[in-house]
Amino acid sequence: MRILICGDVDARTGRESVAKYMPELKKKFAIDFIVVNVDNAAGGFGITAEIGKEFFDMGADILTGGNHVFDQNGVVPYLDSESRMLRPHNVSVSTPGRGVSETKTAKGQKVVVIHLLGQRYMPMIGNDPFESCTQLLSRYILGKNADAIIVDFHAELTSEKNALGHFLDGRVSVVVGTHTHIPTADERILEHGTAFQTDIGMCGDYDSVIGAKKEDIVEKFTKIHSKVRIQSATGESTFCALMVDTDDKTGLATAVRFFKLGGYIGQSSVS
Repeated sequence: MRILICGDVDARTGRESVAKYMPELKKKFAIDFIVVNVDNAAGGFGITAEIGKEFFDMGADILTGGNHVFDQNGVVPYLDSESRMLRPHNVSVSTPGRGVSETKTAKGQKVVVIHLLGQRYMPMIGNDPFESCTQLLSRYILGKNADAIIVDFHAELTSEKNALGHFLDGRVSVVVGTHTHIPTADERILEHGTAFQTDIGMCGDYDSVIGAKKEDIVEKFTKIHSKVRIQSATGESTFCALMVDTDDKTGLATAVRFFKLGGYIGQSSVS
């Protein structure tokens, strides 16, 4: 199976880069399953039903959120009704929506996507992601009742993301970190066969401060007495995504490739 996981989409410019590159990659590399993190897709804050539909129309199979997933007014009914849109799993059971999905590819292969939230320095409070995922993996066994298991870990600390990757190594197909909007250069396959990248970055304008206009954030840090309205950067977006190949029998990773395309820091084309 070939899987593509796209980094945090930031505002309109990020959506434009996904529209430009994701369908092209899907066709060129015969990708079977696509996950897109949309925690900042609506003006830098959360997701709407209309924007969610745009991503599904582009070819996404599952959307994941994060700590901003509830920011937009009217999103709760969408999270309750759209099974392909995930909020973090390890929050209160009374929270609207769901944090796990089971989906079949066009070839009939079963893919489980698990969305988790980090505990350290996050504005949304989550329960223990290690224990939460352990409980889930008593139900989903890679290579038996799941052909692939994908984990999107929306967390601040690189150490927490690394620890979860090693904790799940050999039990899931891939663990990717999201949230910090900065891609790390450590895409690899871990010792027991799980693909891993500490953070897959964002699909957004990198001539910015993690997607916001750089002037706004510089002013926020240098003039702490002033009230700054943070706006999303509007320059050309770089598209960041991790492609993972898995073994059809075991579900473990056999190859990884990171894409960083267009915009301020990316290559100009797919090759």
